[in-house]
Amino acid sequence: MTRIRKFIAAVAIGLTLLTGAAAAVDLGDLVGILGGGFLVSGFAGQINDFINTVTFNRGVGVEDETKVVPIVSVGSGTSIGAAQVAGPKAEVDRVRAVAEISASFMGRVGVRILIPIDSTNPLERFRRVQKVGLSAVIDYKL
Repeated sequence: MTRIRKFIAAVAIGLTLLTGAAAAVDLGDLVGILGGGFLVSGFAGQINDFINTVTFNRGVGVEDETKVVPIVSVGSGTSIGAAQVAGPKAEVDRVRAVAEISASFMGRVGVRILIPIDSTNPLERFRRVQKVGLSAVIDYKL
């Protein structure tokens, strides 16, 4: 994480604590939201190589191009995780994030819809990138 990013994160946490909003905000959640995007951008290549090595060693490697991108919530635009996408190189290069839409089927079944998109901000505008699918979802612990 660069100095500027660390400074921004520290200022955001400090302001939250000083304004009294800390009672309504879980510090772990705040760090996860602020650090999630930085974590993905900082370690995307290493995570991608790790996933490719594990799947190759088990005989189920991906023959197409792969890369790791953030998962962003369509409702809020915040980074909530990461995913590895796979497909033809030209299309994978266009993917900037994976959009997540949460829905409920018949009121009892939770559904997470994950869509490779060409933008990191689904609140503004995005298009689905065709011919690209997800090959892994990355969770990180704080």
